[in-house]
Amino acid sequence: MIVMKFGGSSLASSEAIRRVASIVAERLPRRPVVVVSAMGKTTDRLLEAADLAAAGRRAEALRLVGELEEFHLREGHPCSGRTEELFAELTELIRGLAVIGELTPRTIDAVSSYGERLSSMIVAEKFRAAGIDAAQADSRELLVTDSRHTAAAPIFEETYGRIGARIPPLLAGHDAVVMGGFIARSRQGVTTTLGRGGSDFTASIVGAALDAEEIQIWTDVDGMLTSDPRLVEGVHRVKVISFDEAAELAYFGARVLHPATLIPAIEKNIPVRILNSYRPQAEGTRIVAERVPCRNIVKAISSKHGITIVNIRSTRMLGAHGFLRRIFEIFDRHRTSVDMVSTSEVSVSATIDDARALAAIKADLEEFSTVEIESDQAIVCVVGDNIRHTPGIAGRLFRALNGINIRMISQGASLLNMGFVVAGSDVKRALQALHTEFFSDLDPAVFDRLR
Repeated sequence: MIVMKFGGSSLASSEAIRRVASIVAERLPRRPVVVVSAMGKTTDRLLEAADLAAAGRRAEALRLVGELEEFHLREGHPCSGRTEELFAELTELIRGLAVIGELTPRTIDAVSSYGERLSSMIVAEKFRAAGIDAAQADSRELLVTDSRHTAAAPIFEETYGRIGARIPPLLAGHDAVVMGGFIARSRQGVTTTLGRGGSDFTASIVGAALDAEEIQIWTDVDGMLTSDPRLVEGVHRVKVISFDEAAELAYFGARVLHPATLIPAIEKNIPVRILNSYRPQAEGTRIVAERVPCRNIVKAISSKHGITIVNIRSTRMLGAHGFLRRIFEIFDRHRTSVDMVSTSEVSVSATIDDARALAAIKADLEEFSTVEIESDQAIVCVVGDNIRHTPGIAGRLFRALNGINIRMISQGASLLNMGFVVAGSDVKRALQALHTEFFSDLDPAVFDRLR
C-alpha cells in the first residue's frame, strides 16, 4: 500500500485533476490512499473571506465565497449538488461571522476546512468518472488532535487506531481511497487543522498508521533540488537523501516538504518520495532512513526568508544564572519558535520567522534587558552528512561569501548543517556563491543535472 499526497497546484483545475487520476490509475496495484489539499489557492481565499466578514465587509466576503463556489462547480461537475450543500453551510458561517465581528482560531479552522472537504469530494468523483472505483473518507473522522486550533497536534495512538480500523476495509472493497489533508477533529468533536504543511503531515500520519511501503508527495517540481531555482542558476536534482538531511532542509526553507512530515515516517522507517505531478515520468527524490554516501560535502543549500533577529543584552547578567531560562520562557509563553541562537555571557541573539507577537515579546524582555530588533533578514543553511567529517568547511564558506556581511553563524547539534544570517537583500548573491563553490563537481549517484 502507498500513500499519495497531491498539493493544491496539482489540483488547480479539472484538467489537473484528470492528470492526477491518470497518475493514480497507473498505481492501482499498489493500493493507493490519496491525500489531497484544497484546490489551487482555495484556503487563502477562504481565509480572506473570513477576514472580510469579521471586519464588517459582509458583501465583499459573500462575493468572494460566491466566486469560490462558481470555481468549484465549474471544475467539480458532476457533483454539483453536494458542492452547493457545502457552500450553503459556508455561506451561513460567513454571515454569522459578519454579525459577531470576531475571528477566533476555532472559526478559522471551521472556515478553512471547507477547502479539503470540497477537494476530497470532487477528486473522488473525478476518479470514479475516470474509471477508478474510489471511496471518499472524511479525515475529521480519522485524525484526532488536541484543541490548539490552527496548529493542532495529533493524538497519535487514537489516530492510528482509527485509520487502521477504517482504511483497510475501504481499500479491500475499492480501487483507492481519497481523503482530505490538513483537517481533523479534537476529542470534543470540533474541527481542527494541522497548520502549515498539514496535508503533507496527514499523508505521513496515514502512511505510518498503515505501515505503507512508501509515502509519495506529489508537487510541481521534480523533487528536492540543490537550491531554490527561483534564486539560483544551474541547480540540480537530488536523487536520494537521508531523513536527517531532508528534515534540516525542510526546517530551513526547502519549500517542497514540511519538517513535521518526516516525523511519523522516520518513526516507522517508511521511505518518502518527492515527485512532480506535471512530469510523472521524472524519478523525483527518495528520502530514506540510512545515511547516503556522497563525495560532495554538501547535499543542498536552503534559505528561509522574512527572518527577524532579536538582540537581547543585560549588563546585570555577568556571573548570574537564569538569564537564558527567562528569555526562552518568554518566547514559549508567546508561542514563538526560535530558529537560531548565538550567546555570550552578556548577550543573546535569536532569530524568529513569526513576528506576530514581537511587540509583546520585546516588552517582556525589556523588563530585564535592552532589546534591539533587526528585520528583513534571511537564514541560509548548507546541509550534508559529510559536513561533520570535513575540516575547513567554515573557511570555504566564508571565502565563498567574501564581501557579504554575515550577522550570525551556527552549526546545528546534529553537525549536518551550518547556518548563517544575512540581510534579505544579500540572500540571492549568497546562495549563488555557495552553489558555485560546492556543486561545481557532482556525484552522479546522488545528483542529476537538470536539463
